[in-house]
Amino acid sequence: MTFRRPTSTDGAAVWNLIGGLDALDDNSMYCNLLQCTHFAETCVVAELDGDVVGWVSAYLPPAKPGTLFVWQVAVAPQARGRGLAKSMLRNLLKRGACEDVTHMESTITKDNEASWALFRSIAGEIEGDLNHNPHFRRDQHFDGEHATEHLVRIGPIESERYASAA
Repeated sequence: MTFRRPTSTDGAAVWNLIGGLDALDDNSMYCNLLQCTHFAETCVVAELDGDVVGWVSAYLPPAKPGTLFVWQVAVAPQARGRGLAKSMLRNLLKRGACEDVTHMESTITKDNEASWALFRSIAGEIEGDLNHNPHFRRDQHFDGEHATEHLVRIGPIESERYASAA
């Protein structure tokens, strides 16, 4: 398994990976292409035998210094059970772009057990807090078309220490 920054040629592979997973919202291929280029410093591609089997898209919100917002985490079925999601996040936190990160955020629907388990596990490893509140609500923000997304915040994170954890 190898981890790396995405490049412009990864956009289609990332789009196909996400499109093949029922639990994730589809973005346009163009959106994934922008993530692979404009946000490459805060995104991770995981490859196994030359195939893209993992993806983390994240960014540093300008209005929230020290926060890494994790947009999507995708793991292909053939790569599951290896701790890939946490390994990709550790890889990301090793980068210079994330050296000042003290908290990680994401939005998660109540029924997304894999994401809740991932963030609870990270919170446990760093012995940090995990807080969450409804953020984007079904009726107020999604016109009833999507489940409420809870803003999850974990931290404080000592990026260097967590990134080097086994």
